[in-house]
Amino acid sequence: MNNLIFRLVSLSSRSDISTACRTRHHGRFYLHVWASGLSYRHCHQSTSQLPPLIAEQPLHKPVMLNEVLHCLDIQPGQVVLDMTFGGGGHTKEILNTYSDVTVLALDRDPVAFGLAQQLAKQYNGRLQPLLGRFSELILQQEVMPGSVDVVLLDAGCSSMQMDQAQRGFSLSRDGPLDMRMDGDRYPDTPRAADVVNALDQKSLASILLAYGEERHARKISSAVVEARSICPITRTQQLASVVAGSFPSAALYARKDKLERPSHVATKTFQALRIFVNDEMNELHAGLRAAQTLLRPGGRLCVLTFHSLEDRLVKRFLSGGDMATLDQRHPGQRLRRGAGEREGEEEEEGEEVMGGNRTKTTSHWSPLQRGVTTPGKEELAENPRGRSAKLRAALRC
Repeated sequence: MNNLIFRLVSLSSRSDISTACRTRHHGRFYLHVWASGLSYRHCHQSTSQLPPLIAEQPLHKPVMLNEVLHCLDIQPGQVVLDMTFGGGGHTKEILNTYSDVTVLALDRDPVAFGLAQQLAKQYNGRLQPLLGRFSELILQQEVMPGSVDVVLLDAGCSSMQMDQAQRGFSLSRDGPLDMRMDGDRYPDTPRAADVVNALDQKSLASILLAYGEERHARKISSAVVEARSICPITRTQQLASVVAGSFPSAALYARKDKLERPSHVATKTFQALRIFVNDEMNELHAGLRAAQTLLRPGGRLCVLTFHSLEDRLVKRFLSGGDMATLDQRHPGQRLRRGAGEREGEEEEEGEEVMGGNRTKTTSHWSPLQRGVTTPGKEELAENPRGRSAKLRAALRC
């Protein structure tokens, strides 16, 4: 396989920037950043000290639930792999709708894994919780290649994570600037606070531009570096205030999301840091490759994405495109479209062209639908968080 690592950040020759913050194996892409003081070590799988579970919290209704179930087309006796259990909305609906299927529920978040363990007690062996990242799934002895009939992959951050201030994902709820989906499973994994306080201005700007598609990445990174020289940035609303302070007060909510609602100017900064901290793009690619390995021929894969970076990766993978060239189309190129930009706006459907040539490898997938499915107006009225969702479905050849 080609080496797909995408080096986003130009490295300084300074001697104190020498240790790899994250170095990925052969076959990974998108991320290669160095910074002093940040390191990654092998994780432990212990779940003896799980974060507190919110037992009373109702399971949220997942986006495009009916469309997902239609695409999955689950049959009696099948094995379903839910690769992102999250709050359990998809899994619970599948178990309640189909009485004789088995669901393997994976999540990297120990809190979600604990919820899955609690839910499993209600279904007499039909729900099997799995703790791990997408990249660790193939190592799980409970799942064998070709043993799965249906795979659902719901990318991104779960509502449960966003709603818990102590997890540090939300700019509207003050909490520690953490953002680690794995919790304390990887004790030495840098938190978002470590990233904003340790990386140099150029590196921070590159992260914001690539993962947040932030037009004002340089201005924001400059404000962060200036603010942290006075006091370390350790809280979510502290960071949101720093970002907001780099804009005129009239611009604080001048941006609009896809529903034309005001969107805070720090939204893209938070997205970029979350993607970076959790290595989400590499993990998504690992998840797609795992699904390809675990699905039997004729098995179905449904993928929900929530921003253009994810959707572009999934589209390329399912169409058999050359993943080695995915980084050639830098996300920042689309930002030159000007003032008409909206939060979460994504590129038009159509063939991706690299340097004027269509590059394809052999595809292992046959599309189940033309283009993508997006939420309807009624659903968005009930669930605005699904405004950027896109559903792609394919059959394993």
